[in-house]
Amino acid sequence: MKTTDLVCMRYASPLGPMLLAATDRGLAGVWFEGQRHGPDARGWREDPAHRVLREAAAQLAAYFAGARTDFDLPLDLQAGTPFQQSVWDALRGIPRGRTTSYAELARRLGRPQAARAIGAAVGRNPVSIVVPCHRVLGTAGALTGYAGGLERKTALLQLEGVL
Repeated sequence: MKTTDLVCMRYASPLGPMLLAATDRGLAGVWFEGQRHGPDARGWREDPAHRVLREAAAQLAAYFAGARTDFDLPLDLQAGTPFQQSVWDALRGIPRGRTTSYAELARRLGRPQAARAIGAAVGRNPVSIVVPCHRVLGTAGALTGYAGGLERKTALLQLEGVL
């Protein structure tokens, strides 16, 4: 995927400004402004009328309002490696109101010795919230490793009734 294939829009979430990006295939990014591993969006065309971006913004608004518990959006995660994509797919299987650990996620993926690599892939998740990387916790439930900041991770887990 070339960055010129991406269109974007800004979204004002209750947890701070976000950048949403999409291709013709689906939603390719949801980042908090200034988060770790965020994109360089220079050259991306703003298109708030893009159907996937409009729908993503509407579903995020419903999620933050407590009216939506999951997302039904086409995703375009081709920017990740096959390993990252397998991790991101596993994240989508963590239901709202539940959490898992990096070690458990590694076991579930058949890579029990790869918790650090799993953690790195979780941290590179380009579709925050929609692909729920905030539901992955450290050992004994420690709040660790959220590219958008631990305050946001805490707020998302509170919104979902976990904390």
